[in-house]
Amino acid sequence: MNWFLNTKNTKNTKGAPRTQKTNLKWSFFCVSLCALCVLCVDAVAKPAFRPALPGYKFQFPRDHGSHPEYQTEWWYYTGHLRAADGHRFGYQLTFFRTALTPSTASRTSKWAVRDVIFSHFALSDIDGKRFYNTDRISRAALQLAGADRAGTKSPRVWIDNWAMRFGGRSGETQTLSAAGEDSGTPFSLSLTQRALKPPVVHGTRGVSQKSPGAGHASHYYSFTRLATRGTVRLGSEVFAVTGQSWFDHEFGSNQMTPNQTGWDWFSLQLADGRELMLYQLRLNGGKIEPLSSGTLVEKDGTTRHLKLSDFVIEPLSTWRSPHTKGVYPAKWRLKIPRRNIELEVSPLLADQELLPKRGAPFNYWEGAVEVSGTQRGEGYVEMTGYSAPMGGAF
Repeated sequence: MNWFLNTKNTKNTKGAPRTQKTNLKWSFFCVSLCALCVLCVDAVAKPAFRPALPGYKFQFPRDHGSHPEYQTEWWYYTGHLRAADGHRFGYQLTFFRTALTPSTASRTSKWAVRDVIFSHFALSDIDGKRFYNTDRISRAALQLAGADRAGTKSPRVWIDNWAMRFGGRSGETQTLSAAGEDSGTPFSLSLTQRALKPPVVHGTRGVSQKSPGAGHASHYYSFTRLATRGTVRLGSEVFAVTGQSWFDHEFGSNQMTPNQTGWDWFSLQLADGRELMLYQLRLNGGKIEPLSSGTLVEKDGTTRHLKLSDFVIEPLSTWRSPHTKGVYPAKWRLKIPRRNIELEVSPLLADQELLPKRGAPFNYWEGAVEVSGTQRGEGYVEMTGYSAPMGGAF
C-alpha cells in the first residue's frame, strides 16, 4: 500500500501538487474498490438464511423433510390416546432443528456441526393425574441426530433413539417413538399414524405471518386428524392405545419481534369432523398482534383462513405454576361469530408445564384439553411467555 503515499511535489498550473492529487484520487478509487471487494467476499462468506416469503408452493411428500436453508424448523405431534380399559393419556413429541450458520459448505471433520437437534417429550396421565416430561439435545453429526432433507424418500427426524418417519405415497403414514424418565418414573410410546385428511396449509399465499415486515413469517402446514394406535409404557405398565393426533411442521428464519412477549396456540378436533387452529401473539402492554390468525378445517378438508377480527379468545381463569411462578390462563372461551361457533376449552390437568433442562432456554405450558359448547371435542393448547417474555426468540 505504500505506493498510494507518493507525495512528490510536481506542481500543476494551479499550484497544487499534481502527483499528490492524482495519487489521492487513485487512493480513494483503490480503497473504494477494496471495500467493495470485501463486501462481496463477506456476502459470499456469510450467506443469509432464507426468509419465509409469500408465494411459497408446498409440495408433498417433498416438504415433510428438512429445509436447511431456513434457520429454524420443527415437527410437532400432540394427541389423545385411550387404552382398552378406558385409561386416558395425552402426549407431545416435538423435534426442533436450529441452524448455527447459513452455510451448507461441507467440512472435513465428522464432528463439524451446522445444525442442532433438540426434542421435547411429554406424557399426560389424565386419569392418574400426573404429568411427565423430558428432553434431549444433540448435534446433527456422527448420526447422533439429524433430519433428512426435503425430497428424501420416507424422511426421518431423530435424536438418539427418539425418532419419527414419514411413509406412504404422500407421507400420509408416520411412525414415532420416544422413551424417557421423569422423577424416577420411566415412560415411553411407540405409535403409528394414518392421516384422515390431506395436509392443511395455514396462512395466505404460502406463509403464516407472525409480525409486520418481509420474512417475519413461517411456512406452516398440518395434518389435523391422524388415526393413531400403538403402545404407551408408564412405569411397569404397558398400555395398548388408540386415539387421534395432530401434526404440525413449520419452518422459517425470523418470526418474532422483540415486542412480542409470547403466544397462545390452540389445535382442536371437534366431534362433527372439523378442526380448528388459532394462535394469538401477545405484545408488550397486553395488546394482541394484529397478524394473529387461524384456520378452520371443514369435514371435507377444505379450509377457511381466519383473521384476528374473525375470532375471540377470552381467558376465564388462571393457574399459578408452583415451579416457575408463572401465571397462565387455565380455561378459555373461543368465539367465531360468523361460523356460529362458541367453545369452552378446559385443561384436563392443571399442571402440564414443560421445564426443559437441555432442549430450550424457556419454560412453557403445553397440555391436553377438552372442548364443550356448540361442539364437543378435544385438543391441545400451548402457551409461552408467561414465566418469562419470549420476545425475539424465534
